[in-house]
Amino acid sequence: MFSRVLVANRGEIAVRVIRALHELDVEAVAVYSSADEGSLHVRLADRAVRIGPPQASESYLRIPSLIAAATTTGCEAVHPGYGFLSENPAFVEACADNDLVFVGPSAETMARMGDKVEAKAEMRAADVPVVPGSEGATTLDEAEAAAEEAGYPVLLKASAGGGGKGMRLVGRPEQLASAYSTASMEAEAAFGDGSLYLEKAISPARHVEIQVLADGEGGVLTLGERECSIQRRHQKLIEESPSPALTPERREEMEAAAERACHAIGYRNAGTFEFLLGPDGAFYFIELNARLQVEHPVSELVTGIDIVREQLRIASGQRLARTGRAERRGHALEVRLNAEDPRLDFRPTPGTISGFRPPLGPGIRLDTFVEDGATVPPHYDSLLGKLIVWDETRDDAIARALRALGELRLEGVQTTRELAIDILRSEGFASGRYSTGYLEEAAAALPALAAAR
Repeated sequence: MFSRVLVANRGEIAVRVIRALHELDVEAVAVYSSADEGSLHVRLADRAVRIGPPQASESYLRIPSLIAAATTTGCEAVHPGYGFLSENPAFVEACADNDLVFVGPSAETMARMGDKVEAKAEMRAADVPVVPGSEGATTLDEAEAAAEEAGYPVLLKASAGGGGKGMRLVGRPEQLASAYSTASMEAEAAFGDGSLYLEKAISPARHVEIQVLADGEGGVLTLGERECSIQRRHQKLIEESPSPALTPERREEMEAAAERACHAIGYRNAGTFEFLLGPDGAFYFIELNARLQVEHPVSELVTGIDIVREQLRIASGQRLARTGRAERRGHALEVRLNAEDPRLDFRPTPGTISGFRPPLGPGIRLDTFVEDGATVPPHYDSLLGKLIVWDETRDDAIARALRALGELRLEGVQTTRELAIDILRSEGFASGRYSTGYLEEAAAALPALAAAR
């Protein structure tokens, strides 16, 4: 195991990784911008290095500054968390060039899987189902032909990105040219690559993902699925495991597909295979997130496996203690708490936390950097923390999450807490029969959203 590791991130995920390092008796080195000087992750770390001004491009995204912070403090490895540089092959290569172990997959694997077109081609070769559509990056003329063959509605997607940027839903042929131009420009601005590919729009669809761990010796462990269909603008709000939509047979098919893909592409460390689940139960590969996911605690609570500690063990050369399918028990839910105003189209609400009280009691976990007086800067993602609960059954887990949200005190900025309560209380969520269109379809019945109308 390493003796000292740089945590190349901020906020709740930096806190999460630092705690895992300390549990392994490993020193943690934090980095921070001037906006985060008094943040919790800086005070929890054994050492901290200031890397630049508030702008992420001049601090958390600046590879030379991060490498310098790691080498000057004698770190042996770098954990990227999620976001920022966690899926940047150039950062992985820079780590290798400076004798630093990157806690994640190789730069070569990351580059291949970051190219959505290449990833789909490799999944096809591994006999993993993919959504019908273009075989690769497509011109407008090729997109028109592919859409005609697949059938409308279709989705245009950025070849080099995700998170909803460079994505457009096209319902009719006459809309395609305009949507193609807009999506390409957005993709170019966001990722420096305006190329697009086309997929058949599966509707209504559910977003279900499989968590994997893979060591350097061919061992693969799947940790079951996470249901991630409660979303706004393709960003997840609530996740749960197990998914109420999967039969045991379908779950095994999806886990087997993810395991097969890991072997085919030579994957190493933690990763998440994301799938669309159609109304007929068929599933289709969307993308591989070659990093830790925001919602990883859901899988941790149902399996009892600490994914971050496993990441560090794999990166240090250790083999998985077990492979195949991880045992699971009970039901887990995660609620993302964002500094956003749902009444104003989820506009970010930076500011100062004037009052904070975490919920307590059995089966409750709160991953956050928030404390009384904490600053929520306007420069970064709006995520304040994640409330994760576990109980024996889904109904009990929902009740526990509602109790915990009721106890949570989070004052000073507008948050998505009330919307989460509305969703968990809704009949649509309670039934388990929801899709990625849930928020739009149920908006009128959710007080936190209806107020905006």
